[in-house]
Amino acid sequence: MSRTLLVTSALPYANGSIHLGHLVEHVQTDIWVRFQRMQGHTVHYFCADDTHGTPVMLAAKARGLTPEAMVDLAHAEHLADFQGFHIEQDLYYSTHSPETRHYATELYLRLKQKGLITVRSIEQFYDPVEAMFLPDRFIKGTCPRCKAPDQYGDNCEVCGASYAPTDLIEPRSALSGAIPERRLSEHHFLRLAACEDFLRAWTRSGTIPEEAANKLDEWFKSGLTDWDISRDAPYFGFEIPDAPGKFFYVWLDAPIGYIGTFKKLAEMQGLNFEEAWRADSPWELYHFIGKDILYFHALFWPAVLHQCGLRPPTRLFVHGFLTVNGQKMSKSRGSFITARHYLERLDPNYLRYYLAAKLNGSMEDIDLNLEDFTARVNSDLVGKYINLASRSAGFITKHFDGYLAVSLPPAQTALITQFQNQATAIAQSYEARDTSRVLRDIMQLADLANQFVDQHKPWELARDPAQTLALQQVCSTVLELFRLLTLYLRPILPRIAEDVERFLDIPPLSWADVTHTLVGGHRIRPYTHLITRADPAKVGELVGANPPLPK
Repeated sequence: MSRTLLVTSALPYANGSIHLGHLVEHVQTDIWVRFQRMQGHTVHYFCADDTHGTPVMLAAKARGLTPEAMVDLAHAEHLADFQGFHIEQDLYYSTHSPETRHYATELYLRLKQKGLITVRSIEQFYDPVEAMFLPDRFIKGTCPRCKAPDQYGDNCEVCGASYAPTDLIEPRSALSGAIPERRLSEHHFLRLAACEDFLRAWTRSGTIPEEAANKLDEWFKSGLTDWDISRDAPYFGFEIPDAPGKFFYVWLDAPIGYIGTFKKLAEMQGLNFEEAWRADSPWELYHFIGKDILYFHALFWPAVLHQCGLRPPTRLFVHGFLTVNGQKMSKSRGSFITARHYLERLDPNYLRYYLAAKLNGSMEDIDLNLEDFTARVNSDLVGKYINLASRSAGFITKHFDGYLAVSLPPAQTALITQFQNQATAIAQSYEARDTSRVLRDIMQLADLANQFVDQHKPWELARDPAQTLALQQVCSTVLELFRLLTLYLRPILPRIAEDVERFLDIPPLSWADVTHTLVGGHRIRPYTHLITRADPAKVGELVGANPPLPK
């Protein structure tokens, strides 16, 4: 049965460049979307830059730009980077848009009408030098629990404690270094506790991984507190209606950016916007996110949607962090690798393949080990898969003018059937986002194909005129196996698949094509090189200085 799916990746923040940590998620999303489309489903994949908040405002100031100019600069760079890695959203937009402003205002007013917004004064840190209230991440001090120095104002990276910025020992402004002052300010809050029954049921309904639901239990046990959804001027964002000088906190309007972005896409493509977001919509909504933003997507966001009479997400797909050579990405160690830094040195297909080989649909962290990266690309992607075509296509072109065999011996037909029979298992792994299993299964098939080549030795058959038919049949079988491997790999390696489709002179592959065959006199085009081996020297250059966002 055909499905209609709305799919998003988390919104990259507009104060810096796309890095390989972002690409874990966006490559994973793109692979899943491409698989669903190969299945014949309708998929609307969209994303946007997350543009609001103090960090964007300050990053713009440091570059001598307006926030709007900073946002435009980041958007152009981000979009180019994603396209460089063959990630294709139907729309890559911005949360700083009239659509998101409209829905942020509308949803806020709905919440307010239901009595879910309260206003009260709170004590905050204020930087007397910068003349602004300080966001939690712009305050540093000593952890009140473990006494670790130089910790942020919301949580300790040493012991994991969460706390209010005012609990810090010897706090200071991360902007100016000044000792912040305590000042009172009126803030707007969402009464999250009023949504507790819904959230308890929703988080245990299979919509999020069980390990994520277990983590959220900590919040329920301690009691859901009111969520501060406002920030004080100066602030780059949308002003709250009837509250001059108060702005929506970025984490209120950023998820609403999913709605705003789809509204723009619906207008562009004539889609049914209301059908997508009504509470009983038959369409499916999937968010791919990192585990660091689980709370916002699994508590605050579904609470807002539910209370506003809109549909909650169907599922949250949560992944872990990326490490490089076993260590957290670090600018000081040179392992903070930007997308542009990578693209200037290596083929994007390498990274798509390697990330797919590591991802298994869980929240586990994955490691980019550069030695393993080089070995896998060269031994599996090039050595086992690509070389199948280069080992057989030349014989077909030279001896048979590009024509494949009309028929095959039973043993070779049985081998092709064995490959076809793996389609269901591979599809199930794709559906579960277990691309590591997908590639294990595909490479086992590639091993069988290479064993077939080694057994029948087409280079020897080509020297014996009496083996002409056998040569054509062997090479035709290898190319049919290569076509099936390409079909299975297409969501992971879409550009290589397109090159293979041109070489084999076939239409774009869909999953239903697994039952078809090229055997029967089909004519291929001359083989041209598909991909080169990864150069270890170029791979080694990944760990080094990365350029900042260009001015």
